[in-house]
Amino acid sequence: MNTRVAVIGAGPSGLAQLRAFKSAEDKGATIPEIVCFEKQSDWGGLWNYTWRTGLDEHGDPVHGSMYRYLWSNGPKECLEFADYTFEEHFGRPIGSYPPRAVLWDYIKGRVEKSGLRKWVRFNSPVRMVTFSDVTKKFTVTAHDRTNDVTYSEEFDNVVVASGHFSVPNVPYFEGFSTFNGRILHSHDFRDAMEFKGKDILIIGRSYSAEDIGSQCYKYGAKSITSSYRSKPMGFKWPDNWKEVPLLQKVVGKTAHFKDGTTKDVDAIILCTGYLHSFPFLTEELKLKTANRMWPDGLYEGVVWEKNPKLSFIGMQDQFYTFNMFDAQAWYARDVIMGRIKLPSKDKMSKHSKAWRKREEKLENAEQMIWFQGDYVKELLAETDYPNFDIEATNKTFMEWEHHKVENIMGFRNNAYRSLMTGNMSPAHHTPWVDAMDDSMECYLGDGKTGRREAAE
Repeated sequence: MNTRVAVIGAGPSGLAQLRAFKSAEDKGATIPEIVCFEKQSDWGGLWNYTWRTGLDEHGDPVHGSMYRYLWSNGPKECLEFADYTFEEHFGRPIGSYPPRAVLWDYIKGRVEKSGLRKWVRFNSPVRMVTFSDVTKKFTVTAHDRTNDVTYSEEFDNVVVASGHFSVPNVPYFEGFSTFNGRILHSHDFRDAMEFKGKDILIIGRSYSAEDIGSQCYKYGAKSITSSYRSKPMGFKWPDNWKEVPLLQKVVGKTAHFKDGTTKDVDAIILCTGYLHSFPFLTEELKLKTANRMWPDGLYEGVVWEKNPKLSFIGMQDQFYTFNMFDAQAWYARDVIMGRIKLPSKDKMSKHSKAWRKREEKLENAEQMIWFQGDYVKELLAETDYPNFDIEATNKTFMEWEHHKVENIMGFRNNAYRSLMTGNMSPAHHTPWVDAMDDSMECYLGDGKTGRREAAE
């Protein structure tokens, strides 16, 4: 009987896994039967925007955390697929910081070209995965929500690619229950226009705090106050944006901070991160980790050391994204197909602990980028995924970091050279802060519409 592989999730990580197997098949290999289970009605994961928050149309928690007007917050050159470039997809070079719709189109383009939709069962969340020590097989129980039928099937291998940016970490602060305004987690943030003319408090200091605050500024918030636990983000913010120490309590609409200052606010947005959550996995299969560069228990950041027939894709904290997921998926594929022979459990653990020890010494973003670049490089050496210049990618990340320090509201106006084609990307036709329309048509157009003055 042919080997069967279940892939859980059809976002960038899961689609990378599908593409990895299709690449092997295109080169003449006999591949396993692949079944991908996707909770949503279309593929793309987080990049598949939904207006819904809370529960979806079937009563399940909404997966999506994307919001309108989201643009890439890092250079697209650093996430470009090595086997399918932006230039190939769009027919020409495009700007370095595309909006969500453009990136979703790019993600879909590669798998649509490969004809992989037939491998995906949409509207089919996985409810449970168990493993039998007797049969050495997994039983995957899924819910066909279109027909409201729950069923189980056996698989030889399982790849978990369900992401870790969909279950919000929601802290409590004194006074939240009586706050006279709106409280939401960034997972439920959808449209910055909701906060036009309002005083906004953001809790957090990472990328979602930075970007959601910037969106609110761009679309007319009266003021932005961001509250940090450890240290401020430290960028050159606009005059109506202030960073303050951690919130202590809220009285009515007045926020009280650790330094003794106060601020009346209309809304509180919790940019406090996400939880790795796998309710469909039994305890012996479940990855439990904080969001970090090297989670424990994953050999090469991919293979579950306790049961190497199980793999996880995209579970790290990330600078590298799409092409790292590719490198991981190619590695998982080759383990499943027997091309890569895994070492003993003790050797896998020793290898992982060495990476973890190095990770624990990382002090800043620059060190994390080089660390993750080295990790991707190690994976690339093991498979036939097209090699690309990791050092040049790291240097592009460095440029990006420096551009943010120079101008946090203007860093998206810069452009970089493709690490895959060598061609320089053009500067976008409209400065980001004035580009009010985030549609693909406007972005790829001539810039005569969608500008701030046109919107006003």
